[in-house]
Amino acid sequence: MVRLSLRTAQPIKHRIKVMSQTARNIHHKEPALTRALVTPEGVDLRIQLADMGARFGAFFIDLAIITAVIVGVMFIYSITFGLSSQGDSEIGTVLLTMLWFFLRSFYFIAFEISRHAATPGKRLLKIRVTSRDGGRLTAPAVFSRNAMRELEFFLPLQFLLFGGLTQESGWLYLAGTIWFCVFLFFPLFNRDNLRAGDIVGGTWVIRAPRPILAKDLSDKVLPDNVEFDFTPQQLKAYGIHELHVLEDVIRNNDLATIVAVADRIRAKLAWEKGPNEKSRDFLSAYYSGLRKMLETQMVFGKRRKDKFDV
Repeated sequence: MVRLSLRTAQPIKHRIKVMSQTARNIHHKEPALTRALVTPEGVDLRIQLADMGARFGAFFIDLAIITAVIVGVMFIYSITFGLSSQGDSEIGTVLLTMLWFFLRSFYFIAFEISRHAATPGKRLLKIRVTSRDGGRLTAPAVFSRNAMRELEFFLPLQFLLFGGLTQESGWLYLAGTIWFCVFLFFPLFNRDNLRAGDIVGGTWVIRAPRPILAKDLSDKVLPDNVEFDFTPQQLKAYGIHELHVLEDVIRNNDLATIVAVADRIRAKLAWEKGPNEKSRDFLSAYYSGLRKMLETQMVFGKRRKDKFDV
């Protein structure tokens, strides 16, 4: 999740959270996996956690992709160099081992650290990784959650498949099986479906369905009696990081959150509210102006990640 960095006092944050929660409870009963993700500024973004079927499905799709890559590489190697001698077979084994280690170590990290925060399997099933504290998903968090996968899955699996079961190693195999099962089914025994890697990395896996024909917010038509003329300095107050959360706030259309966020932005920009100015119109106009400025900057090779990126 992204975070809009606008400071406010703790009591205001608490009131916004309570107001948003109360309004939602009145209108409908939320699904069991819905959680309140409150940013440090008090913006309450409702999310829905991915169920275990989607998580396991995405993981096995990713495993299938990794396996297909390994099989493809080994097939090309065997066609190109052949495996006629024992030396060729040993080289092929070393190559297979190195490729397997590289893929299982960096496949998940590389995709989850991208802007989609999801592997191909997760994107196919419309889920993604996000930070549990409402902030930006960081590289250390992604690395931590995926480093734990070695202990949770790959190491015990390798031990069970290639350890060489003998009469003397029976107890070791029993311990390895328990180790494997504890981590494999760990998400079933906590309410948020967290892996051990999620706990270490401070992450969640959430549903991220693509909106169907969602209207571009920058196309919003504003009332004729209201004008918003932001200066370049006011638009430079925020970056891509804040642009995304503005979009979430506008699309969620929670009045209490919209008013609170608009008031904070006005204070940040030293913007004087007009007599006919509505908070949603103000946010929409600022979103459009900020997006246009950031897109113009990106044309010239400058990508401003957030307000701290100067």
